[in-house]
Amino acid sequence: MNITIVGTGYVGLVTGTTLAELGNNVYCVDIDKKKVEGMRNGIVPIYEPNLEEMFLRNIQAQRLFFTTELKEALDKSEVIYLALPTPPGEDGSADLSYVLKVSSDIGEMMTGYKVIVNKSTVPVGTADKVRETIAAKTTIPFDVVSNPEFLREGFALEDSMNPARVIVGSSSEKAKEIMAQIYQPFTNTGIPIIFMDEKSSELTKYAANSFLAVKITFMNEIANYCEKVGADVDKVRLGMGSDDRIGHRFLFPGIGYGGSCFPKDVKALIKSGKQENFDFQILEATENVNQKQKTILVSEIENYFNGDLKGKKIALWGLAFKANTDDIREASSLDNIRMLMEKGAEIIAYDSIAEGNVRKILGDQISYAKDMYSALENADALLIATEWSEFKNPNFELMSKKMRNKAIFDGRNMFAIDKVENSGFYYKSIGRKTVK
Repeated sequence: MNITIVGTGYVGLVTGTTLAELGNNVYCVDIDKKKVEGMRNGIVPIYEPNLEEMFLRNIQAQRLFFTTELKEALDKSEVIYLALPTPPGEDGSADLSYVLKVSSDIGEMMTGYKVIVNKSTVPVGTADKVRETIAAKTTIPFDVVSNPEFLREGFALEDSMNPARVIVGSSSEKAKEIMAQIYQPFTNTGIPIIFMDEKSSELTKYAANSFLAVKITFMNEIANYCEKVGADVDKVRLGMGSDDRIGHRFLFPGIGYGGSCFPKDVKALIKSGKQENFDFQILEATENVNQKQKTILVSEIENYFNGDLKGKKIALWGLAFKANTDDIREASSLDNIRMLMEKGAEIIAYDSIAEGNVRKILGDQISYAKDMYSALENADALLIATEWSEFKNPNFELMSKKMRNKAIFDGRNMFAIDKVENSGFYYKSIGRKTVK
């Protein structure tokens, strides 16, 4: 099948590459000429494990193409995926201007039946708005489908090639048949397609992400309470997770969630609720708790230095909002950097994957190290903000030699307490006893 993907951001590029891998001819459209030219030359514009290999394989197989011309791609395809940004506005609502602008363009350009697939995360009722926008421009038949993505950054290719389920929202039998054909390679292996109406499909994505945000935040609250009463959050987590009604995933405490999905989707669902005179009280609490959790270790660092951080050199391991991605959107590292700098601290950071994106925002306001140990030279403390695998088993003896002061503030609970106890470091993590 010939398929067009409009938008080559994180979702669009992974989706397009996956659909090409499944044997389709995929035409990816983006307005950024430099980006398109780079992709034509085999340059992957995002970091995602194993994506480059599949990306290049499908370019070489002539199943994956890139263009800046929407009309060109539209004419070649019956199915058009919209993978466009829906950034939060100042009030938290999802900005649909990109989605509706492209929908209008499609209405003006289409010359035959099309299936328009909303892959972007969009509020309930967006399919209706897309349908109205296109219908205002053409009398040619078309259908609109909601097909939300459920990709975890760092595992996006795995999630895209082996989804737990495929959600398809449509009121058209013809569109359902076409979507079933596209995803037949999945259903052949036992992966279910769940068909529903468009509004239920749109809400399913927001509900799923918001529930996971709540789960993470609840565990962070439990971790903070553990410190008050002397319990160990690692043991509590294992005890909770062994209940199959709860499960082990998303129970790891830390310095808050970030990224391109959870913060944006929680805000958007809260705003959508208010538009219907409905208050998502649990989500409002989740958002407030998460924002405080992001910088919970700054006060611990400040207390450690008796309230004076002026001139203190803080090493920072990790800049991405999570491991295995270069995404720094809503990253806790940025909140910590800003707050520590406001208190007079100097920051030297290490993250080989996300450094470039942070440089675009902070420039030379902070220093950047070439490796994790270089960041520790004469450091007064180490703050860990991202759970990169290379941080899991460090050489504590080498760390001790490089640092001016032996203090670690671990926002991702990277180390076993008993291992750190023998290292001579002051060690503060989340929800566990402090090693002094």
